[in-house]
Amino acid sequence: MALVLTEEQRMIRSSAEGFLAAHGPVSQLRHLRDSRDPTGFSTGLWRGMAEMGFAGVLVPKAHGGTALGMVAAGLVSEAIGRNLTLSPFLGTAVLAATLVGRGGSAEQQKALLPPIAAGTAILALACDEAPRHAPAHIATRAEPSGNGFRISGAKTHVLDGHVADRLIVAARTRGCDCDPDGITLFLVDPKAPGVEVRRRPMVDSRNAAELRLEGVQVDGADVIGELHAGLPLLEAALDAARACLAAEMLGAAARSFEITLDYLQTREQFGRPIGSFQALQHRAAHLFCELELARSVVIRALRALEAGEDRAPFYASLAKAKTGEVARLATSEGVQMLGGIGMTDDHDMGFFLKRARAAGETFGDSAFHGARVAQFLNI
Repeated sequence: MALVLTEEQRMIRSSAEGFLAAHGPVSQLRHLRDSRDPTGFSTGLWRGMAEMGFAGVLVPKAHGGTALGMVAAGLVSEAIGRNLTLSPFLGTAVLAATLVGRGGSAEQQKALLPPIAAGTAILALACDEAPRHAPAHIATRAEPSGNGFRISGAKTHVLDGHVADRLIVAARTRGCDCDPDGITLFLVDPKAPGVEVRRRPMVDSRNAAELRLEGVQVDGADVIGELHAGLPLLEAALDAARACLAAEMLGAAARSFEITLDYLQTREQFGRPIGSFQALQHRAAHLFCELELARSVVIRALRALEAGEDRAPFYASLAKAKTGEVARLATSEGVQMLGGIGMTDDHDMGFFLKRARAAGETFGDSAFHGARVAQFLNI
């Protein structure tokens, strides 16, 4: 399998990069952060992304989407990383669209997929319950009640949960807390009695939420996928998000490298550009090679997911682990080679470093995915 983009995919990448550079640059992130915007992203930008077809990239055409596939979703994510664009793309266009598209009933798909593609609905996945990502560890309980269930528990790191129109909650309908069997996914109205949502801005100025549910009533029509068997569907959506996060970190790392190279070529010391110093050249060359390796594994993961390969989860974890390390390296090297200015809020490099750290932890860090890769390889 050639790890290069087709002509159509290159056009999608160019379109996404051009649009987000013009309408969702780092300066917008600064403004949203400094103004303490209650939404945390530009709703106008999100409508524009929907008009460009990005919000519906994983939504079938029958439901108003563009159905461009996982590679295209990754290319949009890479452009988001290059510009540090704040948007609900990951939580809504990737996670929610995958969950509803794969596991939703016909009624759920009809009700939710068109507004996702149109950029008029925001959905948020409430999965994690601990400081570290552990999707099979679900203590939140859904007890039978009438023709449905009552859900009680707590969730953390719910991306865009503070502005979500609907929550997708992973709850346990049977078994113990760590049992992979017995997990069910539910649609929950965040305004329903018993739901408490608290916004928690992250270090990179993106927004997540903490969620508490106390006897929240849902009915049978709110179940997404199979009762007691929601983990495979959940993992499939998480793998899509992990691959897109890997692409986003690749974009952030590549842009950090470009900023660093420009500085090495223009900053002079001892009468010549510091990029002429061999020690810095070696570090830059090493980083270039790491970026190319990361790019290859990200493309491989996206194509495996798009094709529905059996080993797609392996490639998704490999991409997340590798790009997490490379993004950390690229941004750390950027800060170091820029010197003192790289540590100031006036320079953009600090924003890239924060995004790399936050994205690296989201849905499993390099250690989590390294262990998952080892498990796939039986080592």
